[in-house]
Amino acid sequence: MDFLRPATWKDALAAKAEHPTAVPIAGGTDIMVEINFDHRRPEYLLDLNRVGELREWAVGEETVQLGACVPYTHIMENLRAELPGLALASHTVASPQIRNRGGVGGNLGTASPAGDAHPALLAAGAEVEAESVRGTRLIPIDEFYTGVKRNALAADELIKAVHIKKADGPQQYSKVGTRNAMVIAVCAFGLALHPRTRTVRTGIGSAAPTPVRARDAELFLNAALDEGGFWDSGAAITPSVVKQFADLASAACNPIDDVRGTAKYRRHAVGVMARRQLGWTWDQYRGHGGRTGEGVERPCE
Repeated sequence: MDFLRPATWKDALAAKAEHPTAVPIAGGTDIMVEINFDHRRPEYLLDLNRVGELREWAVGEETVQLGACVPYTHIMENLRAELPGLALASHTVASPQIRNRGGVGGNLGTASPAGDAHPALLAAGAEVEAESVRGTRLIPIDEFYTGVKRNALAADELIKAVHIKKADGPQQYSKVGTRNAMVIAVCAFGLALHPRTRTVRTGIGSAAPTPVRARDAELFLNAALDEGGFWDSGAAITPSVVKQFADLASAACNPIDDVRGTAKYRRHAVGVMARRQLGWTWDQYRGHGGRTGEGVERPCE
């Protein structure tokens, strides 16, 4: 295994162009596990730790440009107001040591359906900035996941940054795990209210071959909130609407049985999280404060 260590972004792109099979490594929280257990033996490792601009972020008027290697700790400490859903998701990532190393770019590059950042990115409506020596393109998050641990990157492309709309309304995130730290999600759910456009977006993790949105649930809730005048009145959402939203979110799952949980349990748990998060976010929207927990839930009864 050869180790490539570019000092600049330009050098990193050149190295990736010359060695398209090179696997990028920054935090190493996914790839090193696979290497240590001899599940993967790449011909080249492309170390990005010396490329400082990948650890930078910029808050614009409407969006946050988040470098691919910005650690989860920095998101929690500096971007909670702009990216509340992603900040909550960051809280649930492993341990403080791993949160100090890992970043969103690694989650996206690995494209595991269990990656903690994916539901929050889907709910927020992010775009992935991919670059190669051929140029730069923005990939909508809805088009980024193409299969189990597969993404839309070309062989010579690297993730430079993620562009995420600043929150214009409440956002929530939670995942179900067997404990509150160092746990892979049994399933996860993210929800974002977008009052400016009067829409709702969702994200589901670890309950389908790829991270997915509960699109039917979104369409139903968007129509219910609009037709019922809830955005203007700020009235409490009726229990029947909440239940239907939760049922549709559960139906959006396409899970499997594995050592962490059954498909039936994952569908049930996603429905529970959808119901709870809709209550939390709507309470926040109505000015009742809502919930500010750290997003990890114990298994649902």
